Amino acid sequence: MNKLIFITLLFSLNYFGQNADSIMIKKITDYYLSESQCYENLRELTTLAGPRLSGSPIAAKSVDWTFNKMKKMGADTVFLQPCKVPHWVRGSKETCSVFSKKKQKRISLDVCALGFSIATPANGLTSRLVVVSSFDDLEKLGKEKISGKIVYYNVAFNPKNIRTGASYGETVKYRWEGAYRASQLGAVGVIVRSMSSVKDDFPHTGTMKLDTNGRQIPACAVSLVDGDALAELFKSDPDAEVTLKMNCKLLPDEDSYNVIGEIRGSEFPEEIILAGGHLDAWDLGTGAHDDGAGIVHTMELLRSFKQIGYKPRRTIRVVAFMNEENGGRGGDAYAATSLKNNWKHIAALESDAGGFTPRSFGMSAVNSSNLLNAKKWSSLLFPLGIMAIHEGGGGADIDDLKSQGVNLFSYNPDSQRYFDLHHTANDKFENVNKRELELGAACIASLVYLIDKYGL
Repeated sequence: MNKLIFITLLFSLNYFGQNADSIMIKKITDYYLSESQCYENLRELTTLAGPRLSGSPIAAKSVDWTFNKMKKMGADTVFLQPCKVPHWVRGSKETCSVFSKKKQKRISLDVCALGFSIATPANGLTSRLVVVSSFDDLEKLGKEKISGKIVYYNVAFNPKNIRTGASYGETVKYRWEGAYRASQLGAVGVIVRSMSSVKDDFPHTGTMKLDTNGRQIPACAVSLVDGDALAELFKSDPDAEVTLKMNCKLLPDEDSYNVIGEIRGSEFPEEIILAGGHLDAWDLGTGAHDDGAGIVHTMELLRSFKQIGYKPRRTIRVVAFMNEENGGRGGDAYAATSLKNNWKHIAALESDAGGFTPRSFGMSAVNSSNLLNAKKWSSLLFPLGIMAIHEGGGGADIDDLKSQGVNLFSYNPDSQRYFDLHHTANDKFENVNKRELELGAACIASLVYLIDKYGL
C-alpha cells in the first residue's frame, strides 16, 4: 500500500508539474502570437539598418540600433563587447559573360563575388574555361590543363537529402576552398555553382578561404539558371572563353561589437542561459532570414518574460554576435571573455536557420543525463510544432563554449526554403512570414523557460 501511495503521489506531482508548465507555455505562446514585437523589429532592422556586412558603416549602425532596442525592451543591463572584424567591400556590380567562337555566341551570366575575393584587372579578366565536378576532377587535370584557366565548379545540391543543410554541407567546400585549390594549379579565376537547389537568376554569395600567401584569385558564384547554361555551352565548345569583371577589395580591420542584453536571475544570477543570433549579414539582400530572424527571435526574450510576469531564476542573456559570416570574430571574442571571466553558462542556444516553421531543437549535451532531461520536455513543446529534441546542436557563434562545459542548443525550423534565399538579394523582409517568425520565437522562449525553471 505504501508503495502504491508513493507511485500515485509521484504521478500526481509529475502531472501537476506538467500541467503548470503547459499553462505557462500557453501564456508564452499567446504573447508571442498576439503581442510580440518580433516582426516589427525585423522590419526595422532590415529596412533601417539594411545589409550589415561586418566592418561596414551599416553594420555599425545596426550595433547602435540593437543596443538602443535592447534598452527599450527592458533589459536590466545592456553592454557592448569589442571585437576587431574584417572589412571586405564588394564594389560595383560584377559582370560576367561567356563567348563561344564555335557558335559565335556570347551570353551574359548573373554572378556575384565571393567574400574575400580580390578584384579582376580594371579592364576585366578573360580566359578559357575548365569545368569540373569535384576536387578529384581538378587534381586529375593537373597544372598543365588548369594553369591560366578559369575553373567552374559545377557541383549541384543533392536532392535526396531531406534536410537541405546536409546538401549545403556537401557543396560549401567548393565555395570555401575552391579558389585556393585551383590557384595552386595555376588557375587565374574561379566560378562556383551557387549553394542552392532553386533554379533562378539569383547568385548566392558567401565567404571563401583567405590565402595569406598572396595567391588569392578572383572568385564568384553563378546563379543556377546561368550555371546550367555555362556547363551546356562548354559541352558544345570546350574552347569557350569567360570574361569576368569584379571590383572588390579587402580593407583594414574595423572596430566592432557584440551587443549583449540580459535579465538578471532572481535566485541564481551567476548561472547564465544564453540565446542569440548573428547581427551581421551579407550585402546582397538585407539578411532577413540570415540572421535577422535569429536576432529578433532571441531579443524578444528581454521583453516577453517581463510582459507576462515571469521572473527568471537564472540570468537570461541575449547576444547579437558580430562577424559570423566572414570571420567568426564575435563568437571568438565572447568565448575568450567567458573563459577569462569564468562565466557559468548552463546552456547556450543559437538561432541561425531562418524564420520558418518550427521543427526541432538540436542539443550537444555535456553528458547523456543532460540530453535525457531535455528530451523529457518534448511533449510540452510538441503543440508548438517541435517534433523532437535530438542530439547534435549548436552554432558557429557558440560552438567554442562546448569546451567550457556548456550545453549547446540550435533552433531548427523547416529547412526546405532556406537555401532558396540564403546569401542572396532575395533574403529580404517581405520573404519572412510573420506567424512563422513569431511561432519560432515562442518555441525558443518556451525552451528557455524550461531550462531556467529546471536546469539541466
